[in-house]
Amino acid sequence: MTWTIEERTWDDAAGVALRTAQRAELDERYGSDDHEPGAAPSSTDIDVFLVAVAPDGHAVACGALRRLDDHSAEVKRMYVEPAHRGSGVATALLRVLEEKARARGWHTLRLETGPAQPDAIRFYEREGYRPIPLYGVYIGSDLSLCFERAL
Repeated sequence: MTWTIEERTWDDAAGVALRTAQRAELDERYGSDDHEPGAAPSSTDIDVFLVAVAPDGHAVACGALRRLDDHSAEVKRMYVEPAHRGSGVATALLRVLEEKARARGWHTLRLETGPAQPDAIRFYEREGYRPIPLYGVYIGSDLSLCFERAL
């Protein structure tokens, strides 16, 4: 399947719906809504927000970048609707996020996930992200696992 990957605003309705579905899934996986250290991403701190759209116009995945410093950014809110997992859309979306990061001069991407997301861990490791020590707001978190990839 071929998707169109579009840069959209953080407040885009399709993006909000995808992030809401992600949040519900994570709340269920962790058994609580208290599973994200630090401030949630917002329109004021997200530099890039992408939505993957299927040929029928349905938004099926999203992902974002938040700048950490002059040379690095964090992948935020990567989510693929369950019916589209395993289709390749996550890899396509991640590659575009990496391209957007390079275009901004960011040489490193980091991310945080958690132990209740073994599928995400396998995905990021397969895509070349390696485990790193907890960083920033994740330091000391029992629910965080951090990864990094040099671009």
